Amino acid sequence: MRTSIYLMALTSLLIIGCGRTDTGELIGVQDRAPVYSNDPYGMVLVPQGSFVAGAGDEDIPWSLNAEAKTVSVAAFWMDDTEITNNEYRQFVYWVRDSIARLEIATRGNMDIEQTRMVFNKNQQDLREDPFFIKEEDLPLRWDYAIPWKGEDPETYDAFKVVKEKLFYPNEERFTNYIGREEIDTRKLVYEYSWIDFRQAARKYQLDGKVRRRNYSAEILEADEYKADLETNVYNSKAVEERYVNRKSFILRNRILVYPDTLVWVGDFSYSYNEPQSIAYFSNPNFDEYPVVGVTWMQATAFCIWRTNLMNSWLVSRNMFTVQDYKLPTEAEWEYAARGGLKQMMYPWGGYYPREMNGCYLANFKGGRGDYTKDGGFYTTRVRTFAPNDFGLYDMAGNVAEWTRDAFDESAYSYTHDMNPSYEYNAKREDPPVLKRKVVRGGSWKDIAFFLQNGTRTFEYQDTAKSYIGFRCVRAHMGAAPAIKSKSSVY
Repeated sequence: MRTSIYLMALTSLLIIGCGRTDTGELIGVQDRAPVYSNDPYGMVLVPQGSFVAGAGDEDIPWSLNAEAKTVSVAAFWMDDTEITNNEYRQFVYWVRDSIARLEIATRGNMDIEQTRMVFNKNQQDLREDPFFIKEEDLPLRWDYAIPWKGEDPETYDAFKVVKEKLFYPNEERFTNYIGREEIDTRKLVYEYSWIDFRQAARKYQLDGKVRRRNYSAEILEADEYKADLETNVYNSKAVEERYVNRKSFILRNRILVYPDTLVWVGDFSYSYNEPQSIAYFSNPNFDEYPVVGVTWMQATAFCIWRTNLMNSWLVSRNMFTVQDYKLPTEAEWEYAARGGLKQMMYPWGGYYPREMNGCYLANFKGGRGDYTKDGGFYTTRVRTFAPNDFGLYDMAGNVAEWTRDAFDESAYSYTHDMNPSYEYNAKREDPPVLKRKVVRGGSWKDIAFFLQNGTRTFEYQDTAKSYIGFRCVRAHMGAAPAIKSKSSVY
């Protein structure tokens, strides 16, 4: 009897070990791609929970746009700091390099053989080169250096192509920088696409008229599908209702990615801020400062690029892709800012922007005409002040932050109590009121009222400011621990 049991167990192990799926048992799909399980770099897990959204104090301006409302939020990952200049520069450089490589790959004034020579220089026999370029592989060869300076005769033709495409022409070069070639930031354009799941769920076509799709006409366009409909026994009308051509829900855009460095001058009348305009994004001393001068649309494009960057790496290693990086919803942002503290005014708890010894707890305008009381002047380096209980830095002050939501004064009245969100993809021809996006957290130039967890304000999606930045979130997949609300730690 014992021998029979051993034989049966051994047979089962052999069947499972050989990967057989035809045993007649329900065992699910085998050999699924592995999942990337590392914690996202630079992010912290915000556990699921519920909280009371809305103003934590009297409504000083009587705006009536943040009524108290209990909502629940699913777990998500969130950047522990705002996106810094150096992190955003990775995006800018990727766009710059991809344009340069594409220009070289499409040869400009060079033919295919010259292009191969550029990328395979110093090779005695190109046919033995494992990276030998085939014509269909020309675009975006990331494993070769771009000839930025043109000092090597073998790469000079490629250098000319890059220079003509990306550098300022001679008549636009600034004379104070003699001998220095500069990238024309107007050429740094990122093309991207995304799916509007909300419109897809409603089965509407995005043609500006918001009309219901003609499903039957689409089905008749496919001959093989039409043949199936003629022979099957299913209700053809029900099939038509489920048939959607998703290309109508794939939206595309092209956008300049370089931050608007002139916001430091344009945001303040009769004020000398030119040094910030010249150095803030380019000087290494500001690498760990939050990026500013970025519109909501640029921040959204950054999130899409970041998603593609990560997923491209995972796909190259045959791993399952991760959820998209996005801007946080307004509810996610407020929940994360509160740090699990129950109905507190500020991320650190308590009712004051200073601790008991009088030290400021964030970077903001501490007094009339005084921007220096907190130790800063403009923005400060990220992680200068202590994090909240979730481990998130600068959820109040330093720079205000874009959220994903469109701004509506009465949004709290009609959004759901489960992961509330109000989103609207404003078109170019829409009036300005539909292009408002929620901004949270207050900034280095704001008074303490705007630092409160429940304070809501807005800016237009195509507007850049010297006091608005952003951070990303990513959905958490699988079980996540919940938290119990705590009272103030202040």
